[in-house]
Amino acid sequence: QVQLVESGGGLVQPGGSLRLTCAASGFTFSRYAMGWHRQAPGKEREFVALIAYNGGATDYADSVKGRFTISRDNAKNTVYLQANSLKPEDTAVYYCARRRPDRKYDYWGQGTQVTVSS
Repeated sequence: QVQLVESGGGLVQPGGSLRLTCAASGFTFSRYAMGWHRQAPGKEREFVALIAYNGGATDYADSVKGRFTISRDNAKNTVYLQANSLKPEDTAVYYCARRRPDRKYDYWGQGTQVTVSS
C-alpha cells in the first residue's frame, strides 16, 4: 500500500531553517511528481512546492519562492523540502503528497508540524 511519512518538523526561531523529509513506499516513486502542501490553524491547506518525477522541473508558491527548495532522491524514494529564512507565517502542518498524471493529489502523508516562533 502507498505510504508517505513526513519528518523533520519542529520549533525554530524566525530566520532559521528546517529540512523536511518525506519517505515514500508502496509505489514506483520515480514515476510520480511529488508535492508539499501546508495547513495553518484556521486556514485551508495550500500548495507549497512541486517537483517533477525526475526532478527536472520544480514549482513554488509565491510566498515561499526564493526561501524554500524542493528536491528528491529517487534511489531513496524520498522527497525533501529545505525551508530557509523561516517566518512566523510559515507555521503550519506540512504534508507531502503524490500527484497523479491528471494533476490531482491522491495520497497524503500524516504531516509534520513546523512552528516558527521566538
